[in-house]
Amino acid sequence: MRAEVGERTTRSGTAGGNLALATAAFALTFWAWNLIGPLSRTYSQELNLSPAQTSILVAFPVLVGSLGRIPVGTLTDRYGGRVMFTALCLLSIVPTFLVGLSSASYGMLLFWGFFLGVAGTSFAAGIPFVNAWYRPERRGFATGVFGAGMGGTALSAFLTPRLVEGLGLFTTHLLMCVALAVMGVVMWMFARDAPEWRPRTEPALPRIREALKLKATWQASALYALVFGGFVAFSTYLPTLLTTAYDFAQTDAGVRTAGFAVAAVVARPVGGILSDRIGPVKVCLISFFGTCAFALVLALHPPAEFPAGLSFTLIAVTLGLGTGAVFALVAKLVEPSRVGTVTGLVGAAGGLGGYFPPLLMGVVYQATGAYTLGFVLLALVALLVALYTTRAFRRVG
Repeated sequence: MRAEVGERTTRSGTAGGNLALATAAFALTFWAWNLIGPLSRTYSQELNLSPAQTSILVAFPVLVGSLGRIPVGTLTDRYGGRVMFTALCLLSIVPTFLVGLSSASYGMLLFWGFFLGVAGTSFAAGIPFVNAWYRPERRGFATGVFGAGMGGTALSAFLTPRLVEGLGLFTTHLLMCVALAVMGVVMWMFARDAPEWRPRTEPALPRIREALKLKATWQASALYALVFGGFVAFSTYLPTLLTTAYDFAQTDAGVRTAGFAVAAVVARPVGGILSDRIGPVKVCLISFFGTCAFALVLALHPPAEFPAGLSFTLIAVTLGLGTGAVFALVAKLVEPSRVGTVTGLVGAAGGLGGYFPPLLMGVVYQATGAYTLGFVLLALVALLVALYTTRAFRRVG
């Protein structure tokens, strides 16, 4: 009995260390992934871009960051989180550097911004990595804490415009390259895969097909497309929205976007912990109905700070709760050996959920001069997903 307790204590400590490393690496790569969004006004003014062109530029990194999660999740099942985190940090250096060199060309920004999406695939490596370190009843906590690394978008929103103002755009990107290199070395030297983890050596495509046959994959994908997609869309496009609809300066819009991201980041582990206690389905429903309500408030284009600022903060909280709950639900429905592949597919759906709204918002604003229709559509989608959840998961706690 004492030996068992001691083993759990030692294992828990190791688990905590690896969870901290994974969360830090996730935050840094998410910062890199979101380098373009906080500078949207600068690019728009210097390159004379239309609202639609700006939204395309902001959304482009999301595409690879979304679809790339499918192979990254599958490769994590095979090679482990330590190898994949190291590789992703080092690979992300190239597009980060070249985006910094491409500020004078819209075409080159789009091209290298597309590959900057590699940094956004780290989520699919982290979920199975931390999942394997924790017992089933603690996985909501583990995935929730790891998911707080999406606060890298808050760091980017708050710090990137200031670093560019103080140091210049290229130097800012160069510093990010150095940080990514250091993090890659740290993950290789200090991170370790869980003792119980075993690589899946069968070919990747059959594993992806196998995961696609699981009903849980499609169900979780629908839910995650709303909550994480909503978070990504707001995190990347909110600086543009605030500068156009509310006439904030770029740095002021960055501060408010950082506040939005922090609220969602804090709410994500809370969503995971609540899922362990009251069940992920109940937390998901709180998230979806809350998102619907606050989106309707924002559709009315209320005055800045209050109630608009409060509504943005509350919608961040509801989306954050949902991101924590969905992967607690995945851990409950999917066996550990398939979590990496399923995570890649669900994460891709979440990323794609964040790819289209900025494009839609740009088109809506260019056509109507307001964002009302975009918020109404968000409220409608959230309501439909909530109603689907009540039906699809009646028998799930």
